[in-house]
Amino acid sequence: TLEWSSSDKAVSIEGRSGYSVTLKAKALGTAVITAKAYNGVTAKCTVTVSGSKVKCIDISSWQGSNVDFKKIKASGIDYVIIRAGFGKVVFVIRHSFEEEFKRHINADHFGNRIQVEYVFQELDKLPAGFSVPEGREKPWGTNHAILMAKDVIHEPFAIINADDFYGRDAFQVIADHLRTLEGTKGQYCMVGYRLENTLSENGTVSRGVCETDAKGLLIGMTERTSIGRTTNGIEYKDADGSMHPLAADATVSMNLFGFTPDYFAKSEELFVDFLKEHGTEMKSEYYIPFAVNTFIHSGYATMTVLKTTAQWFGVTYKEDRPMVVDRLKKLHDQGVY
Repeated sequence: TLEWSSSDKAVSIEGRSGYSVTLKAKALGTAVITAKAYNGVTAKCTVTVSGSKVKCIDISSWQGSNVDFKKIKASGIDYVIIRAGFGKVVFVIRHSFEEEFKRHINADHFGNRIQVEYVFQELDKLPAGFSVPEGREKPWGTNHAILMAKDVIHEPFAIINADDFYGRDAFQVIADHLRTLEGTKGQYCMVGYRLENTLSENGTVSRGVCETDAKGLLIGMTERTSIGRTTNGIEYKDADGSMHPLAADATVSMNLFGFTPDYFAKSEELFVDFLKEHGTEMKSEYYIPFAVNTFIHSGYATMTVLKTTAQWFGVTYKEDRPMVVDRLKKLHDQGVY
């Protein structure tokens, strides 16, 4: 066995494998790397880290602000650090497109900067004693999708829709909050958006309108459908066809929730109850808001509603696509992504 050491913190020893080590350059400078055998015999080599010094600043605290990246670059800054706070992403997919998905979306796709896992939502992944009713093709819903990840998630986590753009500030806000929940149970969170920041110009949308108490805790979510801009402002259509107003700054859910691992066991218990009542139906789905409302009203959990300045957008209608492409291009041109 060899004992390795470095004379300078500029070059650190990161990994050992047999008679070799992995070195990591942390700064410019020269270090002497020493290998010492069990009998005291040593061997040394000199490693020099050279190159141009670069300037870097951490702008994490200014996320959500209008950061002028061109001005930062002009001032001589080479790169910036933005801390997002997530170290793993779990994709809930189906076996039917597994091969193609993994070919395009994998750790290499993200520059190996984040751990990637895959889990599979299939109709027959049900608790013991239940089976898929004959003729059912519709998935069991968003909360069933979360349950598929129970074996690979063991830390506080956020969930999102794969086809929505949530904005960088939203991820920063929920990541910061989730870091405070390590080791807790029943203290959940969600990012609430201003209703006016979530509408489509090409048709109506459905949104979960949130009611909160004085402490910012969720009291409940009410699903409103056919929400859109009218000559009277923003309104939604009720089941009987009547129109009702909604405030532009009303807080709505876009399915950006944060949970702790205990959520899996509680959700599985509730899923059993759901299947007992709806398991033979063709289209009933086990939704996240249903579980959240149940846990809140039972007193098991609280849900903090976090505010964000982020602008949501997505392709609700095919006509939305050019707008989404244009916005993403602008964010890329600005250096945000």
